[in-house]
Amino acid sequence: MQTSIAPNVRIRPLTIRDYQYLIERGTFGPEERVELLNGQPIQMAAKGTRHRAACTRLLQVLSDALDPDFALICLQDPVELDDRSMPEPDVAIVRPHPLYYAERHPTPADIHWLIEVADTSLVYDTQTKAAAYGRSGIVDYWVIDLLNDRVWTFRDPNDTGYGHIEQRDRIATIAPITFPDCQFAVADLLGPVV
Repeated sequence: MQTSIAPNVRIRPLTIRDYQYLIERGTFGPEERVELLNGQPIQMAAKGTRHRAACTRLLQVLSDALDPDFALICLQDPVELDDRSMPEPDVAIVRPHPLYYAERHPTPADIHWLIEVADTSLVYDTQTKAAAYGRSGIVDYWVIDLLNDRVWTFRDPNDTGYGHIEQRDRIATIAPITFPDCQFAVADLLGPVV
């Protein structure tokens, strides 16, 4: 896919291989938070204290509920959606791997579900990332919406994103598609009201 930005100027989307080459060459500084999405390196928003606390809380809640024989919880690690997208979701719940994915990143076939925490990134997470995750066949995607005190669920992936999008408030419960008996209280995912 090439995007035209001027009559004679074209942008060539990066592949994961191109992107990894740029990382190895030091193109992005160690303090920069960058992810590859749709062939473009995207500067990610800085993490504030609420975002960090939410990720830590999710790790605890998920670890208490999920059997490590069936689910590995990864925090802010890359996943490979296709040859042009390697985002770093806040939480990826993936199939266990004997080498803990030392030789490769998880792909859609390995992913049970993904979670993003949105404080300043709600539009990006619910539109751009949701479209990329849906196109890649991620069957279950959640956004922890800290600003509006709700959890978004995206299900029924398709070529443009998701066919079923729902917002759940604090009094609701939610279960991942792959573990339907594992019910989470939305209030526990959101944490205390700040």
